[in-house]
Amino acid sequence: MRQFFHGLITLLFSLSGTFICITDVNAQDVKAYQIYTDQGKRTSYRKMLKKIAKSELILFGESHDLSLVHWLELKVLESLAADTDLVLGLEMFEADEQQDLDLFQAGEISQDQLGEKITLWSNYDTDYRPIVDRAIALGLNVVATNAPEEIPREVFRDGFSVLTSLPDDVKGLLPSIPIPYDSRLPGYQKMLDMAHGDMNTENFPKAQAIRDATMAHHIVRYVDDHKVLHLNGSYHSDFYEGICWYIRQYRPATTISTISTVTQEDISSLLPEHEHKADFIICVPEQMPRSYHSQF
Repeated sequence: MRQFFHGLITLLFSLSGTFICITDVNAQDVKAYQIYTDQGKRTSYRKMLKKIAKSELILFGESHDLSLVHWLELKVLESLAADTDLVLGLEMFEADEQQDLDLFQAGEISQDQLGEKITLWSNYDTDYRPIVDRAIALGLNVVATNAPEEIPREVFRDGFSVLTSLPDDVKGLLPSIPIPYDSRLPGYQKMLDMAHGDMNTENFPKAQAIRDATMAHHIVRYVDDHKVLHLNGSYHSDFYEGICWYIRQYRPATTISTISTVTQEDISSLLPEHEHKADFIICVPEQMPRSYHSQF
């Protein structure tokens, strides 16, 4: 009998340890994302929204292949639209596509017809269509801000000199020529370091700059009378460069809030390398599923 009770007690302690182990696992705080301030302090969606709502322009820097971040963009859109006359600007549409985008917003062409007229991003249906559709349902104006793709390609090949020989209707889609440019900006310097092989090293960041400048040009057309939420890849606004720098050239007094997106193995604290990238940094686990496989 003593052996029986001894065995029973041993079994209970063994099971108790198992229960403790299971409880510990279930008690872990599993998060899909964590928002940080520019100084790496944890903050909340509510506090972020309260701050960015005070700005004329919100540059939401995304990772193009993270569907979770696109959902957050949708929530920010809905939150801002509730209290303001909002415009949605998108890197994902090029300025020469605005007429077709307007027809779609007016209900004069279908989604399929829009896709026949312009080249939509490969992840448009999964990642951007819900945002665009929601914006239209809310009665918001959706604005194409990016430079027509052939322009950065020509700048990459031949430099800014090609801009002066463009047809007038194409020049009308771009900011005033010559565009301001500072090759010393750290983001552009980093692109120079990335250049390799047969790349025209000097023109590599210039091709990025014409995109940044064009997006800024189309944004400032609206900020006098509207609040603008602009969606763009993080690199276009990280460290307040890119689009931010051009906004300062074209409309210096614009109040801007920036958001960046980063991924980390552990999101419980922000790595120092990500601090000061933006006013708010959304940190997402590296394991988060991707909507497509990026080459970069």
